[in-house]
Amino acid sequence: MSKWLYKGKTAQGKEVGGEVEASNKADAEILLRKKRIRASSIKRKPMDWKVNIGGGVPLKVMARFTRQFSAMTSAGLPLIQCLDILSEQTEHEVLKQAIMQVAADIQGGGTLADSLSKHKKIFSELYCQMIAAGEAGGILDTILLRLAEYQEKADALRRKIKGAMTYPVIVAIVAMAAVAILMVFVVPIFANMFTEGNAKLPLPTRIVMGISEFIRGWILVIIAGIGFGLFSFFRYYKTDKGKLKIDQILLKTPVVGDLERKSCISRFTRTLGTLLNSGVSIIDALQVTAKTSGNKVLELGIYKTLESISGGQTIADPLKATGVFPPMVIQMIAVGERTGGLSEMLIKISDFYDDEVDAAVEALTSMIEPLVIVVLGSIIGGVLVAMYLPMFEMAGTVG
Repeated sequence: MSKWLYKGKTAQGKEVGGEVEASNKADAEILLRKKRIRASSIKRKPMDWKVNIGGGVPLKVMARFTRQFSAMTSAGLPLIQCLDILSEQTEHEVLKQAIMQVAADIQGGGTLADSLSKHKKIFSELYCQMIAAGEAGGILDTILLRLAEYQEKADALRRKIKGAMTYPVIVAIVAMAAVAILMVFVVPIFANMFTEGNAKLPLPTRIVMGISEFIRGWILVIIAGIGFGLFSFFRYYKTDKGKLKIDQILLKTPVVGDLERKSCISRFTRTLGTLLNSGVSIIDALQVTAKTSGNKVLELGIYKTLESISGGQTIADPLKATGVFPPMVIQMIAVGERTGGLSEMLIKISDFYDDEVDAAVEALTSMIEPLVIVVLGSIIGGVLVAMYLPMFEMAGTVG
């Protein structure tokens, strides 16, 4: 519900003012008439800026909002009424407040695209560019539908990649925790037993006991070192030089690099194809695509493509120079440019590489599972064998 400020007169002619809660201006007028107040002016109450509108909104929530917005505009509902209904329906508080502010800006005479662009952390540049193109061409409902489909595909791609990366991280954490528990709690029990026996211990046992003693003595330093290392890595990755270097390494890494390359191609082609299909110019579309590429190597390649287009060249050759795109993709883009169907060709490439990402995710997980079992089994098995070796030797001596 929105809050509305009003001024008016009662049935007795007394001037009054205040605020009412209603979903839209028409409902506010009805409420005032029920109170026997004849309104002279009704304005939406300004936003309470204590609410943090600058926060982000999950892509899944944005896709649902955009699809609902598209359905309402297709049904012929006025823009303000659509936004009022959406602000009531959404459960995400940040998005709700942003929608209400957008509706207020439109009532003040602004366009939808300009009103959305005031909330850049919620509505991306790609979103605003497509909305502007839809408003200019009178096809806002169609553009919103394309945006919803784009967001749903992008969310699905993100979840696939996140799922592929989450598994090895969780397994690595569990493995490190298991080894730490063995070294800190289990090995010292055996070490005390062996020390009391004054027997000469095998080399593997002495190595494991030495590692255990080192970890127990320096555990706080080790934890601090790991934390500092992770902090330094992410700090370096946030710099342009660091991101470029790490992305270059990532693209060359076996299996993981294949997944990164295919996801980059899928994201690039879908974003560029959706923008071009919505009537955005090639220059503006490439600028937006560069910012949302997700890979510094590809981003620099897109900016080089912009320079070549300004010089009258095609986009295929500069993209080939990035080393990210395979020959098949470059050839399909070149064919799309020559035939005038570049946007449709890019969407086809993206659909194809969505399936390729699925295959790459399966390949990564199928490779990680046995590798983790072997590594984790070797470490834990090695520690246990090292601890039991003295017992076997003692049993042999007694025998």
